[in-house]
Amino acid sequence: MPKLTKRSVESADVREKPYFLFDDQIPGFCVRVSPGGRRHYYLQYMKYKSVKRISIGQHGIITAERARDKALAILADIKDGGDPQGAKEDKLKEPDVREISVRYMDEHVKIHCKKRTIYEYQRYLDKHILPMLGSVKISEVTRKDIANFHHKLRQKPYEANRCLEVLSKMFNLAEMWGFRPDGTNPRKHIKKFPELTRERYLTQEETKRLGNILQELVIEKESISAINCIRLLFYTGCRLMEIQTLKWNYIDWNNSCLRLPDSKTGAKVVYVGPHVIEFLHAIQENNDTPKDNPYVIYGTLPGAYLSDMQKPWRRIRKRVNLEDVRIHDLRHSFASYAVSNGMSLAMIGKLLGHTQVQTTARYAHLMADSVKEAASNVSGGIVSLMRYSSINL
Repeated sequence: MPKLTKRSVESADVREKPYFLFDDQIPGFCVRVSPGGRRHYYLQYMKYKSVKRISIGQHGIITAERARDKALAILADIKDGGDPQGAKEDKLKEPDVREISVRYMDEHVKIHCKKRTIYEYQRYLDKHILPMLGSVKISEVTRKDIANFHHKLRQKPYEANRCLEVLSKMFNLAEMWGFRPDGTNPRKHIKKFPELTRERYLTQEETKRLGNILQELVIEKESISAINCIRLLFYTGCRLMEIQTLKWNYIDWNNSCLRLPDSKTGAKVVYVGPHVIEFLHAIQENNDTPKDNPYVIYGTLPGAYLSDMQKPWRRIRKRVNLEDVRIHDLRHSFASYAVSNGMSLAMIGKLLGHTQVQTTARYAHLMADSVKEAASNVSGGIVSLMRYSSINL
């Protein structure tokens, strides 16, 4: 077994069957000569009472000297307890981002999140994340990869930021599952894009106009269920799904409230007052309201709620000339009326069912007029007591 050099490797005979030539200086270092004449370097070693062989490189692409250096480095790693071939096999078995995303959805999202959230997260994965990162091994995703991904979605800042949240949680779980070292989440330090918070509130004139058009549409045979939904959204400040899925047995008639078993923030009680209770009674007593449907906002199918509110809302807002108003803006408008009535942010948060003060804080700027009025009343009272006049200056 001669020392493997460029000359000895290239002069090795080509035989009918592949064979190995071993180096006489580095244990296990060898070259495989194929029947086609290709020479490939390997290192053969013993680990866990079994013979393993790891590829070093093809002769011609890698030199004999470079192959020797790599063989020595691998041997040093083996003596330190390493198993390079085992590590290579583990790497091949390592899941990619696509495989981790399946586990993330099954073991986290579908267990801890609501139906709408599950749908949205899967959409972010299918539409953005997996096409760009799906085939990358989970341990090989770098911060640069995530930063580039985020940057490519800069024209859609909201979706880019939501994708960032999905990736952040997915890589935290990958660490917990042992597929990445702790503290290596590649989403870390990547700043979200600014999101322009949309603020659209109906004025008193717009509110009157909407009310008048809704009355006309009842006569014109627009979906009465859709009209009732619009009114209840504005009357209560509830989210769309909370009203769409409102059942008659959720209504506490005696205490003037809606006891919702589930919402975006979990089970909650929505206090509505006598006017809304009176309106709900009117819906219940209407001859068109099916008596065997459990939903207040009933659909066309038996026992179902009206699932599509976007189409009727587009027709209604066009008729009212409010085409820039979304359904969710009715909730914002409810809050703006609460502000104009002098209610505190804490009270508005309770009315809207917010769990965090920061969520309600977006309405703080609307309180300027009521605060000015309060300041004027206070200072006016003090001035009158102190008998202030310009003559006293």
